[in-house]
Amino acid sequence: MNNRLLSLTLIGLTVLTTSFNTLEDKNVFDVIVIDAGHGGHDPGCNGGSSKEKDVTLSIALKLGKLISDSLKDVKVIYTRNIDKFIELSERSNIANKNNADLFISIHCNANDNKDANGTETYLMGLHKMEGNLEVSKRENNVILLEKDYKSNKSYDGYDPNSPAAHIIFSLMQNAFRAQSIKFAGFVESEFKTKSALKSRGVKEAGFLVLWKTAMPGVLVETGFLSNEGDRKTLSKDSGQAVMAHAIFNAVKKYKTAVTSK
Repeated sequence: MNNRLLSLTLIGLTVLTTSFNTLEDKNVFDVIVIDAGHGGHDPGCNGGSSKEKDVTLSIALKLGKLISDSLKDVKVIYTRNIDKFIELSERSNIANKNNADLFISIHCNANDNKDANGTETYLMGLHKMEGNLEVSKRENNVILLEKDYKSNKSYDGYDPNSPAAHIIFSLMQNAFRAQSIKFAGFVESEFKTKSALKSRGVKEAGFLVLWKTAMPGVLVETGFLSNEGDRKTLSKDSGQAVMAHAIFNAVKKYKTAVTSK
């Protein structure tokens, strides 16, 4: 095992140990961090005149308002609430330093196949399908826009092109796997009933933004901006509101499940 992989492994085990010690059967849900993907000089994927960074921010703000208005005992924290570039490592740092009980990263998908459509909700894990690996690589490549990512100790020498780095991700969130699966299931169930977009289900892959979050968390792909039908929904304020409301309903269900133990 090379030094970089050994370092990643030890970090993963440390995160797992800390996670089990700090969240063991905790039935509190009072802080949620909402992460609008991309931002600033990182537009994310584009479809027509729609930019991922704008769609994700709109959905994130709508979701946060729904939570703040209806769940008064839950504090909402945004990784960004304006069009601003936030490093991937800082997004998880924000969640960790605020002791969040749930982390939601909101994104839009893209594919060379313009017929690909629908929502997907990811939790941290192995790339069990080649398509999942490609999605995570596309999102993780944002790291290349960070000037100092090679010297940023938060990434521990992570190389977005290294197969070993992707595989080791599977260690990082096992402590919260059950909770993340539960919430991801709620999200996709709500998309099926509340949205006109097709649900592609719950999946797992190695996303940098979820890597060091010490709480349950998911990355939500709200649809494909490369698909005309999905884009029409996601580019409209009304469509963004539907997506936000579906995720909000999932948050309510998850909160009930967690606090009723």
